[in-house]
Amino acid sequence: MLKCSVALILLAMSASAAVKIEKTTYKGWPNCYRLSNGEVELIVTTDVGPRVIRFGFAGGQNVFKEFAEQIGKSGESTWQPRGGHRIWMAPEDGVLSYALDNSPVQAEIKSADTIVLTGPVEKETGLQKQMIVKLAATGTAVEVTNRLTNKGAHAREMASWALTMMAPGGTGIAVFPPRGTHPKDLAPTNPLVMSAYTDFSDPRWHFTKKYLMLKMDPNATSPQKAGTFNKNTAGAYLLGSDLFVKQTTARDPAKQPDMGCSYETFTNNQFLEMETLGEMTNLQPGSSVQHIEHWSLHKNVKIGSWTDDQIDHVLLPLIGK
Repeated sequence: MLKCSVALILLAMSASAAVKIEKTTYKGWPNCYRLSNGEVELIVTTDVGPRVIRFGFAGGQNVFKEFAEQIGKSGESTWQPRGGHRIWMAPEDGVLSYALDNSPVQAEIKSADTIVLTGPVEKETGLQKQMIVKLAATGTAVEVTNRLTNKGAHAREMASWALTMMAPGGTGIAVFPPRGTHPKDLAPTNPLVMSAYTDFSDPRWHFTKKYLMLKMDPNATSPQKAGTFNKNTAGAYLLGSDLFVKQTTARDPAKQPDMGCSYETFTNNQFLEMETLGEMTNLQPGSSVQHIEHWSLHKNVKIGSWTDDQIDHVLLPLIGK
């Protein structure tokens, strides 16, 4: 029995030690951290943020967008998109959502596989943003906790909102909830939410029964956006032969922002954005709201045609359905 316990402890220690977190410079930022398990790597920033600016296979392409002219800089007087993954408050507000995140954040290596990034209290909102990034010992799984804490004196009606900017040239895939048949399934299952500038006649959109695709086109002249709800929220982005997947769990569409959305996708001629949203809440001073995303990255992926059968074959084994 003792030998068995010792073996389990050693196995756990070995698995944890497989993840390496080290301070590093990245394209002009001197105080970044790199998380890697030898297969994939993430770069998180502390000179600005909190933000994950890179995710990719070790030595491979960054599947996240980078704005080259903004990388390595800090202290700007206006909000900078920069690229990568960030946290916002929803619904979108032209001032409050765009609160500055151009100053240093605190980094704490919580364990051998987890780093916690905590931003300063925002002057514009009284909110404090926190991102907890945990990398699996093997494989490509990443858990990201997106947390907002109300440090102000007044309550705020809001939701957590996690936005990931993807590198140009790929195709985003939004997963609809399970489909049914008429007349057996009469109740609505999900919204399909349009923005004022949404144009479903744009050739970048493609619908199937189970999925909504949005292509990122660097030559496009107008942005596009749409949202939907899925209890088992899932989206994917195919960039070359790398497939990025992110998932979260939603509960009640009546509590979601933006007319019931748990997932939204946006594109312009610079990037495509994959967005998940938590529940609306009246966030009292001192309270926090969060939602957790699960990421994974897959190589040598090919989708021969944008049909349910082809997408099912690739995606369903990766999202556990």
